[in-house]
Amino acid sequence: MADDAGMTTSPPANSETVTAAILVIGDEILSGRTKDKNVGKIADHLTEIGIELVEVRIVADRREAIVEALNVLRARNDYVFTTGGIGPTHDDITAESVAAAFGVAIRIDPMARALLAAHCERRGVPLTETRLRMARVPEGATLIKNVISAAPGFMLDNVIVMAGVPSVMAAMLEDATQYLRTGPKIYALTIALGCPEGDVAEALTRAQATHPDVAMGSYPTYQNGIAAVELVLRGRDQGRLATAARHLETDLKSRKLL
Repeated sequence: MADDAGMTTSPPANSETVTAAILVIGDEILSGRTKDKNVGKIADHLTEIGIELVEVRIVADRREAIVEALNVLRARNDYVFTTGGIGPTHDDITAESVAAAFGVAIRIDPMARALLAAHCERRGVPLTETRLRMARVPEGATLIKNVISAAPGFMLDNVIVMAGVPSVMAAMLEDATQYLRTGPKIYALTIALGCPEGDVAEALTRAQATHPDVAMGSYPTYQNGIAAVELVLRGRDQGRLATAARHLETDLKSRKLL
């Protein structure tokens, strides 16, 4: 939906946890030729709007693999975001695979065709049959706008299908947000320590047991051969999050770790 200023906004948040999974599609990711940059972007965005990312899968450009993974993920999550495989080449089979997973037909969408035709005209290139592959959309899907290169993504039920090119994916993700049911915002606090992870393990375990509603994790680093660690606490209630952080910091100070 759009507000009076024309800005895209998402539906109101609710008190229930909303979950999501990401399905990354592409042989080039699995071979290592292309380094994925989309998962982190999507994860950051979902955290901002209160959707909890719980799983990420990567599958090859094979229809049966895409269909199988998609059916598993969409059955146990509120949303599934896919990236990759909606371009013009023979191995871009995401759209037809999504159609197969839902058991619906795939066709050239008139609006998608018009968008591509206008884009090709602006560029002075013909709208070929190959380019028209990017206008194929499963029956019943809603188009996701692509302000970068015109060829749209789409949303079918709880599955959001986006491009693999990071800039295009980001544009599609922004547009898709208006259709998402969001949950309470997820807040995070970080405690940076100049000691090895093992030194804080007991304190972190005690804090987690005392505050089970606050997710806690430790992330070790090495800078110039010196061990350090960041403790990250996440929760939906800012008051409880702050209390958990204060208790943990008190414990760490008593052990001269902070």
